[in-house]
Amino acid sequence: MFETARFEGERRLTGSVVVALGLSAFAAMMVLIAPAILDEFDVAALTESFPPALVEAMRLDVIATIEGFMALELYWFGWLLVLGIYVAYNAASAIAGDIDDGTMDTLLAAPVSRWQVLFEKYLSLLVPILVVNVVVLVVVYAGTQLVNEPIAAVDLVAVHALSVPYLLFWGAFGMLASVIAPRRVVAEGVAAGALVATFLVETVADGTDLDWLGLVSPTRYYDPVAILTASDYNYTGAALLLAGTAVLLLASGAWFARRDVQ
Repeated sequence: MFETARFEGERRLTGSVVVALGLSAFAAMMVLIAPAILDEFDVAALTESFPPALVEAMRLDVIATIEGFMALELYWFGWLLVLGIYVAYNAASAIAGDIDDGTMDTLLAAPVSRWQVLFEKYLSLLVPILVVNVVVLVVVYAGTQLVNEPIAAVDLVAVHALSVPYLLFWGAFGMLASVIAPRRVVAEGVAAGALVATFLVETVADGTDLDWLGLVSPTRYYDPVAILTASDYNYTGAALLLAGTAVLLLASGAWFARRDVQ
């Protein structure tokens, strides 16, 4: 039981550590330079030099605090884009990759159902999600304490904990792409491209007459800036992301159960 999940999780561990170290190094650099930047930062001058729509889209009005600075420099791009793409990309190769290289036949020859294979491969995505979140959380908390610019621990824990439903959603989307796409490279491109596209839709449409388009974007339901700058925890958004995850996984399992893997 869970042999596939354990095997896939071990395979993902090295990559997860590399990503965690990379994001941790970036986080540490941002923490170290933040005090010097914030001391000389004039948010009024910055917001006046850019169009109001751009200021709102880029959330530049909150960058003058350590919470806003870290939210924008690390979490807005690092979590919504970089880590999200990493999880979606890995999920997209989970099934399609094994079909492409011919190892799926061998795996399905064992006494295991396709539903179990898909679920356990999806379960292994918890390795990068948890490893990166825990490592970077510790680095950011320790770093902000070190430079005497502490971020509230509860907000910091929340920004990482509430990212899990967001990342699980993109993992599930990647799994759906993996079972539908004819080739691994197509599945990976669809998963990563969909994430970037929905991120841009939410960013560009926010605050405009097309704001309703953001309803289809998962980034609407996980906002690290609001969490760190206003202690605004969107539990409803997290629940919607988890519900979407369940729907995507059910659709993935149903499709994979009927797919020809030859």
